[in-house]
Amino acid sequence: MTRGRDGGAVTPPAQQRALLAAVVAAVLAVSAAIYVGVGADGGVRERGALAGGRGERNNPAAPVSTGTWVTSWAASPVAGEPGTEMTGLMDRSVRNVVHTGAGGTSARVTLSNLYGQSPLTVTHASIAVSAGPDTAAALPETVRPLTFAGNPAVVVPAGEQVVSDAVRVAVPHDGDVLITTYSPTASGPVTHHPHARQISYVADGEHTRDATGTAYTGRSRAWRYVTALDVLSNEADGTVVVLGDSLTDGVTSTTGANHRWPDVLSDRLRSAVGAGRDVPRYSVVNEGISGNRVLTDGLGRPAENPSGLNRFERDVLGRTNVEVVVVALGVNDILRHPGTADPDTIVAGLSELVERAHARGLKVVGATLMPFGGHRGYTDAREGVRRAVNSEVRAGRVFDAVVDFDEALRDPYDPRRLRAEYDSGDHLHPSDRGYARMAEEFDLDDLRGGAPARL
Repeated sequence: MTRGRDGGAVTPPAQQRALLAAVVAAVLAVSAAIYVGVGADGGVRERGALAGGRGERNNPAAPVSTGTWVTSWAASPVAGEPGTEMTGLMDRSVRNVVHTGAGGTSARVTLSNLYGQSPLTVTHASIAVSAGPDTAAALPETVRPLTFAGNPAVVVPAGEQVVSDAVRVAVPHDGDVLITTYSPTASGPVTHHPHARQISYVADGEHTRDATGTAYTGRSRAWRYVTALDVLSNEADGTVVVLGDSLTDGVTSTTGANHRWPDVLSDRLRSAVGAGRDVPRYSVVNEGISGNRVLTDGLGRPAENPSGLNRFERDVLGRTNVEVVVVALGVNDILRHPGTADPDTIVAGLSELVERAHARGLKVVGATLMPFGGHRGYTDAREGVRRAVNSEVRAGRVFDAVVDFDEALRDPYDPRRLRAEYDSGDHLHPSDRGYARMAEEFDLDDLRGGAPARL
């Protein structure tokens, strides 16, 4: 037996490794039979509030089956986080702060190991309502442990995702929720969404049920592992998914303020319902990825920043009770093309997204491409491609309905550019005021109805 500087006993490193290996082996054995709750296409299987499995029958926190399951928040997994390739976030608690689009009486969480190269072992996880803005603290009475088929631990295979059991907790709309995970073992790289525009937190050791937030001294601008929060809601009847790029991701919006245009659209829709307007009761979730394109993937296996076509099944059809899809893609197909992009190819890609949505009975609202005059990637040829795509979109030959972001934000004296008050300064991304203008341009009545009938 060796002793530390304070005279206390210290377990030799060899024994420490043996003890950790025994713990992990036990976790793996318990978790091997856990039902992951996802379909072959990556979509969540809608099971209702109680699936009747062993875990739910014995879980006193299991909710009654009232309301409708919708997705209240979502973020697309983008890539493996740089610097986590070897050890991941071993022996650390990751507390993600997510902002809700709809409230509910119960919740469940999706965890992703899409970009992991080895299994992700989560031995503890929790959900809680935040005690306030800009804090890792939770309202103590809302802290709930998460389980997976009744077990507190789960092993997420590399390239896969899991869905937790439903747990009874009052989730507010337009509020912050804390989703915390702890992994005792190395499992890099960490699947993350880098441009969260939200501060999340990290603590050394296992602190998933710590309501004070004191241990969470690390800060992060990315969402890690968590890709969706579903709620059992009495205030929403379905989900609107916005599929977009950095203009939807909100990369120039104020951090922590929830000023991305889908956030503002969600607020508008909820206010209209509250005012008695005859508009759909939907949650709005943001599946924007900075740099995303309709047609082309990023590098790597699996591909980082997968194209809109390749992630449509996962990020749109995989969300819960989707009713409407909003597509705001195409600018990066123009800006990142090594030569001059073909507008017909871009339009064909957008049309394929619409066909896939229609096959599931979903309505598709499409956005015109906003100007980028003054941006370092601007050329007259690229401006011509943008206008050609917009011409097809406005003519009604692509989408079921159109929101004209171009007309709303362009400078009337120089239509190649954003209006100065809507420009963040890089001549591509909007300011907070510009994002608000995008949401204001959206006709809420366009969210009504499903896909057109096939003849």
